[in-house]
Amino acid sequence: MPAVFGALLPIFLLIVLGAVLKRKGPLSGEAWKGLADLCYFVLYPALLVKTLSTANLGDVAIANYAGALVTTIAVITLLLLLLRPLLMHVMSVSGAAFTSVFQGVTRWHGFVALAVTGLLLGDKGLTYIAITIAVFVPLLNFINVVVLSVFAGREYRLKSVVVQVACNPFISACALGIVLNVTGLGLPKTIVTFLEILGGGGLGLGLLTVGAGLEFNFDRRNSALVAGGTALRLLAMPVLMYACATLFGLEGIARTTAVIACSVPTAASSYVLARQLGGDAPLMAGLITAQVLAATITMPLVLWFAGS
Repeated sequence: MPAVFGALLPIFLLIVLGAVLKRKGPLSGEAWKGLADLCYFVLYPALLVKTLSTANLGDVAIANYAGALVTTIAVITLLLLLLRPLLMHVMSVSGAAFTSVFQGVTRWHGFVALAVTGLLLGDKGLTYIAITIAVFVPLLNFINVVVLSVFAGREYRLKSVVVQVACNPFISACALGIVLNVTGLGLPKTIVTFLEILGGGGLGLGLLTVGAGLEFNFDRRNSALVAGGTALRLLAMPVLMYACATLFGLEGIARTTAVIACSVPTAASSYVLARQLGGDAPLMAGLITAQVLAATITMPLVLWFAGS
């Protein structure tokens, strides 16, 4: 346990540093947004192309891994939908608030997952995280948009979801890396080194932007929902993923990577989606901040359990 915490400590320190620099440093809010966009559109895609184009995909249990991911999302989605009537009647949770809790439990922070996996598990772990991106990005975008449309009462066209996923730079990078790999085209060693240096720089910078994006002024009246959503995301989800991964015969790096994907905080972009589609944006902001803070405790515990 102490060894796992020690391994994760640099990641949490970078997030804290980002939060401090946002409030005390020389960069404006627009500058931080520009840095986040740089990571999203350039640095992380470069890392994914390099990882997938050079990976030995024959050693990766792609079908079983993807099956575990989809099963986990299907189970948690069903459980949350079954819980909704109880939340509505017992806690008077509105449809908009439910959608924010749903996002808070099901979605994941790719920046944090990439950084943790790259640090702890190296290229093999990054290969599995790339597969996670290829599965989670379209699946979770579609499910969450449907839930928002149904329970928050705001229409959203399926075509918009498809276009959004197709234009996602992570998806494009995964597709390019896989094509280069399976066709045998590959990349020149100079380009591989270039992408490795470029993408490696995104790991630390992305974590700084995670810290910079934290908002500490949220409505305390949402405390029960924030606590419940945080517990489900950071504790229940990784345990469920561990069980599904074991059911699909995964072990070692594959299972640990899957658990990492479900133990990181929810996506920062959940706030934007909640605001656009009628969700409870203040509740969403509270969930994001609470989960990033709580993950400093839960992630070492979860990864120690998964590794053991």
